[in-house]
Amino acid sequence: MSTDESADETTDEQLRAGVIGVGSMGENHARVYAELPGVDLAGVTDHDDDIALRVAAEYDTEPVDRETLLERCDAVTVAVPTHAHYETVSACLEAGVHVLVEKPIAETVEQGERLAERAREEDLVLQVGHIERFNPAVQTVEEVIEDLDVIGVEAERLGPPIDRTAPGNVVFDLMVHDVDVVGSILDDQPHSIAATGTENGQYATATIEYDDAVATVTASRVTQKKVRKLTVTARECLVEVDYLEQSVLIHRDSYPEYLTDDGQSRYRHESVVERPRVDTGEPLRNELESFVEAVRTGSEPEVTAEDGIRALETVQLIDRLAFGPPDHRDDEADADDGSAEREVEA
Repeated sequence: MSTDESADETTDEQLRAGVIGVGSMGENHARVYAELPGVDLAGVTDHDDDIALRVAAEYDTEPVDRETLLERCDAVTVAVPTHAHYETVSACLEAGVHVLVEKPIAETVEQGERLAERAREEDLVLQVGHIERFNPAVQTVEEVIEDLDVIGVEAERLGPPIDRTAPGNVVFDLMVHDVDVVGSILDDQPHSIAATGTENGQYATATIEYDDAVATVTASRVTQKKVRKLTVTARECLVEVDYLEQSVLIHRDSYPEYLTDDGQSRYRHESVVERPRVDTGEPLRNELESFVEAVRTGSEPEVTAEDGIRALETVQLIDRLAFGPPDHRDDEADADDGSAEREVEA
């Protein structure tokens, strides 16, 4: 299934898809696969048999073991915990199956690079699940800024955890989304990073310098309001993105002036605000449609393994700068109440 011939075989037939790991995110992948035209949800698997059984029943497929699923499928989503990404994706590629792996691509950059090399060797699609790339608002912004001179980007991803608990830290779980989007917008590698973090890994902010722009990225699970915003400052205008509302505003020609009215002087500041049309839609559906298209045509996925490696490399550095080496975090928390600030050349 890994050759050009296999891609031709799936072009006019049902593409058989499966999901490995059907927790909250994996279940949504199963739902969308079941809805996509030309796609057959061939099965799901999970370490929890009860969850696999429930999800399979919900979306009219079968719960099977991983080996059976890989024998059945042309393509799969891997939505298992990050520590299992490398082993699971390796097994899929070994079986000749195309893969969409949820972010981050792996635990380490080295693992990600090995997976990318294996996918290239086997001529298989390996896409990384950076879903915000498929948010219609982000896609609109990337079109808007193509001809702009961008000098700064600010991203905020804030709010309390949905279940009021906070597994992991915000750098890998939340900030990675915006690190990927910023890298895509600027199409550049960072050359220096400063970062700080507190609240035992639940709040972090980073300043990332590129050749011609600077980005400030903040992520929090302790902010009591859900915020998902991106602001792009260009010499020509200011672009504001609301991920949740899938809206884009462009501010241009801002100018101050003083007016005289009945002998009274007053000040006002006006600007032209444009609202480009955003084709709203579900980012996950857009993502899986893109993945299926790459599998069918043998084309490069919109979010490549190399993109995933770049984002992982950046967030690993931010995490270390903000919270210290993993082995020393308990000691640092005792010493400085969980807060640290450092800077390094990337």
